[in-house]
This record gives sequence, C-alpha cells and structure tokens, in this order.
Amino acid sequence: MSLFREIHKRSRLVIPQVLGASIVAYFAYHTIEGERGIWAWIHLRQDLSEKQIELQVTQQERSSLESRVALLRPDNLDPDLLEERAREVLNYGRENEYVILQKR
Repeated sequence: MSLFREIHKRSRLVIPQVLGASIVAYFAYHTIEGERGIWAWIHLRQDLSEKQIELQVTQQERSSLESRVALLRPDNLDPDLLEERAREVLNYGRENEYVILQKR
C-alpha cells in the first residue's frame, strides 16, 4: 500500500506540470506548422513575390499592346503597322517575297 500512496502523492505534483507542458507543446507546434503558422507565412511571402513579378511582366505586355493599339487609331495611324496587320490578317505577300510562318 505504501507504493500506491507514494505514486498517488507524486502524481498530484507531476500531472499539472505534464499537462502544462503538453499545452505549451501543442501551441508551439501549431505556431510553426499550423494553417496560419510560420511556415505558411513564409510560403505566402514567396507566393506574393512570385505574383508581383508576374504582375510586372503582365503590365509590361499590356503597355506594349496599348502602344500598338494607339498606333492603329484613326487619328494617329501608322502605315507600317497597318500594312503589317493587313498582311497578317489577309495572308497577303508581295512578289519575290519569302514568308516564314512561326507558331506563337
């Protein structure tokens, strides 16, 4: 009986400490690995930087297209660009001219 009493007496001292350590370990784990933890935050930052680069590329492409469209407006018509577009759309070419088609 004395062994049982000793275990019961010491368990009253150890159980709150083990329970407290378990709670701290639980929250520490989810702080690092959780859905909104440190690793998720790092991955979101990397995704954000990739998307910002993609946004810059898309904005450059858009500005390039806007400048080409501006050259096709009636008030500011560029004859060279008009000829280029007409050849491409109508599939025309000049005599003694070689046409090399590329896939886009």
